[in-house]
Amino acid sequence: MSLIQARGLHRDFIVPKRAAFERTRVQTALAPTDLDILEGSSVGIIGESGSGKSTLIRLLLGLDRPTSGTVTVDGRTVDAAASAKSLHWLRRQTGLVFQDPYASLDPRMTAARIIGEPLWALGIPGAHGARISEVLSQVGLDADMAGRYPHEFSGGQRQRIALARAIVHRPRILVGDEPLSALDVTVRAQILELLIELRTTAELTLVLVSHDIGVVQNLCDTVVVMKDGRIVERGPTESVLLHPQQDYTKALLAAIPVIPREAP
Repeated sequence: MSLIQARGLHRDFIVPKRAAFERTRVQTALAPTDLDILEGSSVGIIGESGSGKSTLIRLLLGLDRPTSGTVTVDGRTVDAAASAKSLHWLRRQTGLVFQDPYASLDPRMTAARIIGEPLWALGIPGAHGARISEVLSQVGLDADMAGRYPHEFSGGQRQRIALARAIVHRPRILVGDEPLSALDVTVRAQILELLIELRTTAELTLVLVSHDIGVVQNLCDTVVVMKDGRIVERGPTESVLLHPQQDYTKALLAAIPVIPREAP
């Protein structure tokens, strides 16, 4: 069953004029696109910068309004023009991890406040302190770190805090927009292992935007390849990465080092 479904999803932007009498120009960030993401699956979205990956993610999450087309999550239509409160049902279903762990955390807030923010914002009942301690342990951090501020953590620890915030409200969908690219190699491997574990233990549907083919290879069972706002190839990860059908996919894979998949 499709947990997320996009039909004819399309996004145009007006290009700012550079001169007073210049004609208005429209740039297509995402051409009409259909996409189904099955519950429990792990989907990697790859492509060069400007290929439309982040635009697609923003539309799926209701963070931007499409020019045309529809998105449904668990059978319910996403209306990006609706009020923030009326989209609480969608925020409850989704967690988002950004690229830069430091920029995505408020430096004036403690780790506990950062992690607990979705619980308070979405009005989720229960013992918030206990849940924060639980999720800190789940991402490999000590409960006594809850009172520290972002600058007191390493880059890897900050991304663990960002992950804790993304899953604290027990979402069904975890979305990562280049969540590992700002980390060094050692820390990246640690967070990758954590994501693999969380996907299983929390029974998450994972949607991952990444330039790192090795990350996609290890985390995702399905790959979507984008170019110029269009999906040019999609399919099982092993099939697409080992036997690409499109010239663009072949060129993309040839240009990016691939980390060999570890044996089970």
